[in-house]
Amino acid sequence: MNSVDTEQPRRARRDAGLYGRRKGKTLRPYQAGLVENLLPQLQIDLSQRLDDPKGLFPDRKNDLRLEIGFGGGEHLAADAEAHPERGYIGCEPFVNGVAKLLVEIETRALSNIRIHPGDAGDLIDALPDKSLSGVCLLYPDPWPKRRHKERRFVSDALLARLARVMRPGAELRFATDIDDYAGWTLARILRSPDFIWPARSVEDWIHPWAGWPGTRYEAKALREGRRPAYLSFIRR
Repeated sequence: MNSVDTEQPRRARRDAGLYGRRKGKTLRPYQAGLVENLLPQLQIDLSQRLDDPKGLFPDRKNDLRLEIGFGGGEHLAADAEAHPERGYIGCEPFVNGVAKLLVEIETRALSNIRIHPGDAGDLIDALPDKSLSGVCLLYPDPWPKRRHKERRFVSDALLARLARVMRPGAELRFATDIDDYAGWTLARILRSPDFIWPARSVEDWIHPWAGWPGTRYEAKALREGRRPAYLSFIRR
């Protein structure tokens, strides 16, 4: 059995449910109000087919981006504000993170973000082929213990699922402050038939992307002396 095959059973077990918390501290009244009233307007209904995801936006965005696990939403909101011509879908199962993004959306008056407050895999599987112009996976949980590494979001199967919904030439951005997770991800990218890693030197992954607003996880890593890696992969 080859290395790709050995990941399939573990991935299947992971797809049966999400690891990690769904909710943290009690939401403040303002946040709770946004979850109750604004989220239903922005939440993607996966009970219906997403044959034309451009239709999620009134002006039918042709440039559609996905951020997987947006945390507090600071990167997603800043990117959406900087690029109003794009449509953004954010996936995040943690209710408190969704509430923080809703505050950003309300404060910045953003109209180009839609939200899936659940497993990104469910959304990916609902999207039509070649529908995404870009994907971001920023500081995912590294699950550092050896027995937990099967819980990492990046896998051979996940990359194949992402490849189906990404257009040729679309960029997959991955950031982490954990060296082992960077190596784990590179190993799976390099054996994937669907992606290339165009980096030529260390300068191509030690600096963040142009216009990068940063994230709270990145700030914590830098405070604690860890140097993030910013990896870009291209859909063949």
